[in-house]
Parts: sequence; structure tokens; C-alpha cells
Amino acid sequence: MPSREWRQIVMAIVLWGAAIQAPTALAGTQCVILLHGLTKDSSSLEPLQQRLIASGYYVANMDYPSREKPIQELASLAVEAGLNRCARAQAQPVNFVTHSMGGLLVRYFYEHQQIPAPHRVVMLAPPNQGSRIGDWLDHIPWIKQVNGPAGRQMGTGKTSVPLQLSPVSFDLGIIAGNRSRNPIASAILRGADDGRITVESAKVKGMCAFMTLPLSHGNIMANDTAMEEVLRFLRYGYFTGESALLLDCPARHH
Repeated sequence: MPSREWRQIVMAIVLWGAAIQAPTALAGTQCVILLHGLTKDSSSLEPLQQRLIASGYYVANMDYPSREKPIQELASLAVEAGLNRCARAQAQPVNFVTHSMGGLLVRYFYEHQQIPAPHRVVMLAPPNQGSRIGDWLDHIPWIKQVNGPAGRQMGTGKTSVPLQLSPVSFDLGIIAGNRSRNPIASAILRGADDGRITVESAKVKGMCAFMTLPLSHGNIMANDTAMEEVLRFLRYGYFTGESALLLDCPARHH
């Protein structure tokens, strides 16, 4: 058999093995909880899950009913389930990587629970200041039904959950996209955007690092560069590249 075919077989076996986790993590293994965004499921974060496992992390890629409950209930449901997975695997400390609304669940949970902060958190395209797209979609009845209660809480009006949350106090890095595939949404948004939120809307007071990548809201979580930056922040606490900012943050004063 040609050597190229052998290499492909070996690589397939390595990737298959990297995606398998033992019920209990090896001593010293950190846990990473993955939380997907609104209308998504855990499959949207599987490429990142495989990359994290191959890098030595224990990964809890959580599914939760994003369209069925408000953010307040989803936060307890998803975050607590993830923490329980990490505890059962004896993997610590605990980190989070989130996409879109998943970041709001982490913020809400830790603001309302008296428990130790996570080790590090990376948010991909989080609507930390709400989104004018949420306001606009809230006036379209069938979309309101599809997005559910949580979708109606991510705008910029009186029911906006992100605008009611306090600054973050954990070690947080944020990666925002600045490329849109939706010209209608971009016409509604003000400033650079990813087709769902603006770059400015992704920011939150207390964050420790921030960067932008030329990616849209729907493909940022599976992009190779974004995944490499996620790994870098989890390991070292910073991003690299021309747009990368390292900020003075309360979490690193403790």
C-alpha cells in the first residue's frame, strides 16, 4: 500500500483516539466546559472539542435547550451540569469556552453564585452589550417563536439580560468577528460587525484580553486561527496578532 495511504490511515486513528475521553481524567488535567449559542447544539463546537482533547484537556461539551427557557434558567441548567461533569472526571481547574449566548450563561451564573471563579474563560462572539438585531427580530412573530424566551432577552431594551449584568470578575478573553455575510443585519448594526453583533457589543468591563478576527458569527467557533487563539489564552492568558489587546483586569489583581 502506498505510504501516503498509510499516513492517512494513521492520522485517522490518531484523531479518532484524541476524541475519546476516559471517565476519569489523569491527575493534573484541566477541564474545559463548552457552551454553544442560541439555536445551536454541542455539534457546533465539536471541532474545538477535538482540538482541546488532543491538547490534553478534559472537555465537557454541553447540550442545553437554548430555545426553551430564559437565560436565568439556562445558566443554572447548563453551567451546573458542566461543573458536575468536571467534578465526576476529577478534572480541575475549570475553564469555559463559549459561543454567543453561551457567554451570557457563564456571566449570569457566576454573578449569582457564591462559588470560586473559573480559571479562565474564552468567549467567542458574545453579545455582552446586547444586539440591535435582537431588538429587530423581536418584532417578527415567527422568529420570536424560533428563538424562544432567551432570544428575547438579548436585545438592548428593558428586557436585555446582558445590560443588567455587572462587569466580569473572572479571567476573560474575548474573540470577536468583524466580517458579515448578512448585509441586511449589517445595515441595522452600527460599526464593524459579524452579522449578528458589533465588535463593540462583544466587549465587557473587566475583560483581560480582546482580539478581532475576519470571521462571521456562525463560523468563528470552528475556525483554525480562532481555535489556536482559544488554546493560547487557556494556556497563557493572552492572544497574539495585530488586533490582540492585553488589558488591566481585576481578575489578575487577586
